[in-house]
Amino acid sequence: MDIEPTFFESPGAGGSVGQPLDRVDGRDKVTGKARYAAEFPLAGLVYGVLRASEIAKGKITRIDTAAAAKEPGVIAIFTHENLPKLVKTPNTPEGKKAIGAPMGFMPLTGNEIHYANQPVAVVLADTFERATHAASLVKVSYEQAQPIASFLDPKAEIFDPQKVQDGKTDGHTRRGTPKEALASSPIQLKATYTHAINNHNPMEPGSTTAHWEAADRLTVYESTQGVTRTQQALSEMLGMPRDQVRVITKYIGGGFGCKGSCWPHTPLTVLAAKAIGRPVKLVLTRPQMFTSMGHREDQTQTLTLGATRDGKLTALIHEKTSTTSPWDNYAEPNSRIIDLMYECPNFEATYQLARANVMTSTFMRAPGEAPGSFAIECSMDDLAAQLGMDPIQLRLLNYAEKDPSTGKPWSSKSLKQCYTRGAELFGWNKRNPKNGATRDGKYLIGMGMASASYPVHNSQGTARVRLYADGHAVVQSGATDLGTGTYTVMTQVAADSLGLTVDKVRFELGDTRLPTAPNSGGSVAAGTVSSSIYMAAQDVWQKLTKLAVQDKRSPLYRAKPEEVTNEKGRLVLKKDKSKGEDFAALMKRLELTDIEGSGNGKYGAGYESGMAASAADSGHKDDAGQHSMHSFGAHFCEVRVDLELGTVRVSRWVSVHAAGRILNAKTARSQIIGGSIFGIGSALMEQTVRDDHFARYTNATLADYHIPVNADIPEMTVEFIEEHDPYINAMGVKGIGEISMVGVAAAVANAVFHATGKRIRSLPITPDKVLSAGVAS
Repeated sequence: MDIEPTFFESPGAGGSVGQPLDRVDGRDKVTGKARYAAEFPLAGLVYGVLRASEIAKGKITRIDTAAAAKEPGVIAIFTHENLPKLVKTPNTPEGKKAIGAPMGFMPLTGNEIHYANQPVAVVLADTFERATHAASLVKVSYEQAQPIASFLDPKAEIFDPQKVQDGKTDGHTRRGTPKEALASSPIQLKATYTHAINNHNPMEPGSTTAHWEAADRLTVYESTQGVTRTQQALSEMLGMPRDQVRVITKYIGGGFGCKGSCWPHTPLTVLAAKAIGRPVKLVLTRPQMFTSMGHREDQTQTLTLGATRDGKLTALIHEKTSTTSPWDNYAEPNSRIIDLMYECPNFEATYQLARANVMTSTFMRAPGEAPGSFAIECSMDDLAAQLGMDPIQLRLLNYAEKDPSTGKPWSSKSLKQCYTRGAELFGWNKRNPKNGATRDGKYLIGMGMASASYPVHNSQGTARVRLYADGHAVVQSGATDLGTGTYTVMTQVAADSLGLTVDKVRFELGDTRLPTAPNSGGSVAAGTVSSSIYMAAQDVWQKLTKLAVQDKRSPLYRAKPEEVTNEKGRLVLKKDKSKGEDFAALMKRLELTDIEGSGNGKYGAGYESGMAASAADSGHKDDAGQHSMHSFGAHFCEVRVDLELGTVRVSRWVSVHAAGRILNAKTARSQIIGGSIFGIGSALMEQTVRDDHFARYTNATLADYHIPVNADIPEMTVEFIEEHDPYINAMGVKGIGEISMVGVAAAVANAVFHATGKRIRSLPITPDKVLSAGVAS
C-alpha cells in the first residue's frame, strides 16, 4: 500500500478551512456570467429536439418525415434509418461495460420500442421553436404490443438476479443463521414498506452542446456530474482516442444522480452534429426528463426482525422486489445499511426483479441507503413501541461498536454524540412517550427521529497547483460543481495549503483538459478533490524546500529537507521557526515566475496516512487501513397532522451529523438542509405515476410532480460533531451530499406514527393514506 506521509492538521494564512466563506462563484451566478451547458454561443449553432414514442412496446413500421422536412428552418431529421452509426453501442453486455453506459440500450439503433417516450427521431432546425414544431409533424406508425408497467403487473415475471447494480452487489447476503435465530426469538416483527417511483428533477434539465472542431476533434458542453466519465463513454462509442474528446461542464443546475452517467441524448446530439457539420444544442424537455435520465425505481421491502424481550436484535431478514428495464439488472442496494446500522449477529438479504417496459433506473441521492433506512428505522421504532421503550434508548441498546457486516472497526464513529446533541437541540425529553396522545386543537403532534449513515466509497483523483512569485495561485482539477460549493471549498483548501488568502487563489474545474477527478456523486468529490489539492500543494512545498536548502543566500541553506516545514506561506526550520523565508522572496531571488506541483488524492480504503500507520501496532501496520468508513448522523422531526384533512406538516427539524472535517460551515449546512428537504419531499409528496395499462407517466411535469416549496419547510437546525479521521484521506473529509437525506423519510414517518398511533409504510405519506389508516377526530 502506498502511504501518503502527511495529513492536513492546521490551517494556513487565512485559516479559511471550516469557515463559512461565501461562495466564490456567487457573483457569476447572480449576474448571469456563469455559463451552463446550454449557454455557450457557438457560431452556426443548430437546435435539436427529440421526437419521442407514444407507445411503450412495439415496433416502428413507418416514419414519415416529409411534412416536417418542408418546414422553414429545418436542416435535418435523423431516425434509425439514417442516423450515422456508433462504433460501439451499449446494446451488448460487452459494449455496455466498455462504455460504462447506465442503460443497455441505445435508441435509434433499430425499430424496436421498449418504453414510452423513447426517442425515435432527432429534428434539427435553425431555431428551437422551429425544431419543436417540426418534431410534432413527424408521423410514426407502430405495430403495438401490450406493455408491462411494473413488477406489480400480473404479466410480470419475478426473477432472482443473483447480482444487482450491474453485477456490483450480490443479490444474496447472509451472516449467521437468521431463520433459525428468528424462529427462537421471543419478539418477531414483519412489515412491508413501499417506495414510489421518484424522479430527480433538477432545475437544469439534461443538455448537450456538441461541436466538431475538426473531423477528429470533438468538444462537448455537457450537463454532467463527471466530465471524465462522459469523455470515456463518448470515446468508446465514437471509437476515438480520449484526448480527442473534450468535455466541459463549468456549472450544473443540480443532478442528484441523474447526471452521473452518459445517457442516450448525448451521443445522439454528437452524431447529429457530425452529420451536418455544425454545432448542435439539444435540451431535454421537462416531460423528457422523466424518461431520459433514469429514476428511483418503484420497490417494496419486507423486513423481518427478531429480538429479545429486552430489545436486543437477534435476526434481520430483508427482502426487496423492484422493477427493472428489459435489459438491465439494476436495483438499489437497500440491504447495505440494514446490515451495518445495528449490532445483530444474524442477517440475510435477497433481491427480486421484474422486467417491465421502462427505461433503466439509476442512482438517486443516497441510492440504497435512503430507502433502506426507511425500512430499518421504521421497524426499530415499531419495536420500541411494542417494548414500551424510548426509540433512542433502543438504538443505543443495539449500537454497533464495529461494522456488523464486516467485523472491521470504524475509522471513526460519533453517532452517540449525534443522538445526544440532536435530542438536546430538539427537546426530545419533552416528548410524550405515548403515541397519539399529544394534540393542539384539531392537530395531532408527533415527534420522531431516525439514524443516518453513508459509506466512504473508494476513489482517487489528481490536481495541479501553480504558485506564482507574485503571491497568487491557480489550482486545477477536472471535478464538477453540482451547485453545492465545490468552487468555494476547494479554494479554501488551496489557500490554507499554500499559506495564501482566498482572494489570491483561482480554482478551475469542469474540463477534461484538467487533471482527472471522479464524478461528483457518491459523496466522493469533496474528500478526493480536496486531498488531491492538498497533496499537490505539498509537492510545491517540497520543490521549494529543495531549492531553499541548496541556495547559499537562503537562511535555510544546508538544512535537511525533513528539518524544514511550511507555515503561512513561509519555509521555516521546525526547531527554530524564526529562521526561514517567504516563498515569494525565494522564487524572486531565483528568478522563478512560478512553480508547479501535482498530487494524487486517495479517498477510502486506498488511503492510509503516515500518522495512522505509525499509530498501529508494529506487527500489524498493514492493518492500519482496514477500517469500515462511514459518515453518521441523526434527524429529529416534529409533525402536525390535520385530523380533518389528513395533511402532514413538518413543523420542526433538527439534524446533527458526524462527517469528518467540515470544509465550509455554510455550504455544509446548506447541503444538509437541501438533503433533508429532498427527503421530506420523498416522504410526503414525491411520486411518479406510471399508468398500469400503457406504461406511460401521467404526471411528468413539475406542475404535477409535487415537491416541497418554502411554505412546506420550517426553519431547520443543523449542527456537526467535530470528528478527526486519519484513515479516510489526507484531509480527513467525509462526504455529506448523501447522508443528508438518509433516514429523513423514516424520521417523518416515525413522527407521524407518534402523532397518530398509526403506522404508514407506503411512501409518500399522502392525506388519503393518513385518512385510510383510521386517523379521525
